[in-house]
Amino acid sequence: MAISLFDMLKIGIGPSSSHTVGPMAAAHRFVQILAQSAQLSSVRRITIDLYGSLGATGPGHGTGPAVLMGLEGHLPDSVDPARVPARAGEIDHHRQLKLNGEVAIEFDVARDLHFRPETTLPFHANGLRFTAYDNDHQALEQRTLYSIGGGFVVEEEAAGDDRLVDDRSDLPFPFTTATELLAHCQRHGLSMAEVMLANEQTWRAPDDIRNGILAIWQVMQDCVHNGIRAQGCLPGGLGIQRRAAALHTKLTSLEQQALIAPSLSALDWVNLYALAVNEENAGGGRMVTAPTNGAAGIVPAVLHYYWHWCPGADEDGVVRFLLTAAAIAILFKENASISGAEVGCQGEIGSACAMAAAGLAAVTGGSPRQVENAAEIGMEHHLGLTCDPVGGLVQIPCIERNAVGAVQAINAALLALRGNGDHVVSLDKVIRTMRDTGADMLDKYKETAHGGLAVNVTEC
Repeated sequence: MAISLFDMLKIGIGPSSSHTVGPMAAAHRFVQILAQSAQLSSVRRITIDLYGSLGATGPGHGTGPAVLMGLEGHLPDSVDPARVPARAGEIDHHRQLKLNGEVAIEFDVARDLHFRPETTLPFHANGLRFTAYDNDHQALEQRTLYSIGGGFVVEEEAAGDDRLVDDRSDLPFPFTTATELLAHCQRHGLSMAEVMLANEQTWRAPDDIRNGILAIWQVMQDCVHNGIRAQGCLPGGLGIQRRAAALHTKLTSLEQQALIAPSLSALDWVNLYALAVNEENAGGGRMVTAPTNGAAGIVPAVLHYYWHWCPGADEDGVVRFLLTAAAIAILFKENASISGAEVGCQGEIGSACAMAAAGLAAVTGGSPRQVENAAEIGMEHHLGLTCDPVGGLVQIPCIERNAVGAVQAINAALLALRGNGDHVVSLDKVIRTMRDTGADMLDKYKETAHGGLAVNVTEC
């Protein structure tokens, strides 16, 4: 299986890659199947069944509106985030859905959109089933898809073959483990970023790769900027107030008064960057899965730290940072999981921390072995982290968890850079341990909102 940086770092919308981005993409795929098979004009009704974790926390993650937008022909990277709630409300009020933006059908949200938390489909906790009916109430088409984390979607037939994507491209430097990745680096005298860049050229020209990566960086910067400007209460009913705007005002004032030691000031700003991104995510804004929405603040926060606090930072460094981070993300995708519904939050926050630590180590002079060590440290100290969102919302503990993870990523990079790359626990071993820990973890700690903080915090 060949995975690109642009698979791991997707432009999408909040609040969840597995519960919002993936379901929208799955619904879009289903309606395209109908269009390509010339069945679209014959559809008179569609039903959607959301199983397992999607059924349990889908209402708090915007799964319903996301699916409706996908059926109307929208994709996560191009849909207007501000338009989604209003359009979903219109569909509910008028009881009419416009399939692929072309065919109007009657759609009753209460009748046709079903949340089924009590049933988990065999392959993955995030299962969706779409059924299209004709005028005689006969099923025209039925597809079962899975949203497996990070915005990845796989159809039931592919799931049976254990395939995540159809791309079988021959890469110049194929790798599925950190050991293989380091071997390429050592044998050819390349950095991890250079290995990734060579592989990316299987699909895109060098200028297109660079421009695409810088476009991702721009979305990350815009997300931080929007998060800093936005104020008020986050949606969902928990009454969580946005903090980034007030923190930005306070930090600016304190810096002007020179009341904060420089080292502490840097960490304050890292916290701000992460909070801004994840508040935007919780509010349904535009952001980048890195590698998921729930952990989307860590890589941008550490990349902003590099940009603002590391001498000599430039766009070439941003490109190297994200190429390196994507290489690490692929290792998690290949050998474990980045889905909180499958392995808990260790698979989201832990993998993002490893990605950011590796990226920072790479652009601040780290050797491939030191970069691998930074990623290992970042993941090792998130082992066992549960996914227990209060109210099924990506707010508590998710927003602060990103700030903590970003600071840990910086420290992981520092620890690795102060060593020579030698360490007892390899990245491959810690990824395998994360996978096994996730398999042993009770389902109530896997994005179901049935355990941990989700049941021990009283909702107001």
